[in-house]
Amino acid sequence: MRTHIVWDWNGTLLSDMPAVLGASNAAFALLGIGPMTLDEYRAQYEIPIPNFYQRLLGRMPSRAEWLELDDAFHLKYTELFPSCGLTPGVEELLTGWAAGGRSQSVLSMYEHEKLVPAVDAFGLTRHFVRVDGRRGDSGGRKAEELAGHLAALGGEIDRRRTVLIGDAADDAQAALAHGLKAVLWTGGSHTREKLVHVGVPVVDSLAEAVAVAEELAG
Repeated sequence: MRTHIVWDWNGTLLSDMPAVLGASNAAFALLGIGPMTLDEYRAQYEIPIPNFYQRLLGRMPSRAEWLELDDAFHLKYTELFPSCGLTPGVEELLTGWAAGGRSQSVLSMYEHEKLVPAVDAFGLTRHFVRVDGRRGDSGGRKAEELAGHLAALGGEIDRRRTVLIGDAADDAQAALAHGLKAVLWTGGSHTREKLVHVGVPVVDSLAEAVAVAEELAG
């Protein structure tokens, strides 16, 4: 079996934190919460996202509030998305990984119907054996989506030689729940301080993440 990487998309392959921050601040405004800086956001953010809003509000948002916040976020994110680019070096890393006879896929909590054309628009689809976005409700956990992703990959991968690379504690927790290894990088939604307690390697570049993934799965 080939060594396999499951890549996260938002905040990992896609450098979209300014758009995420702008969309989050648009949602916060509905609650009367002033805009955050990126550093403030990264220090506060957590998954599942309703818990993030609970931290800011001091209470769990109602179902109606959650739907309104989620709609506001996605409306603004769609507006800001054209300004997003790939994390520097991504294309070279993906090409190099595949050139070594190894495989890779994408699993994102971004809506599946939006993710697939987005990955394709960046010319990356050819690198992946599978691209999956969120098919369940917004605000859930990645472990639920990872179950379906791994089932679809089936016999193409060996879980003992599969590493998930992402930017959130939830990425690593999902991987560990399904018998995968994980590497987290500090350039996305979480600060290093919020990642190190998870118990997986934490790195400061995607190049380092790939190198560590190769060691873990070797």
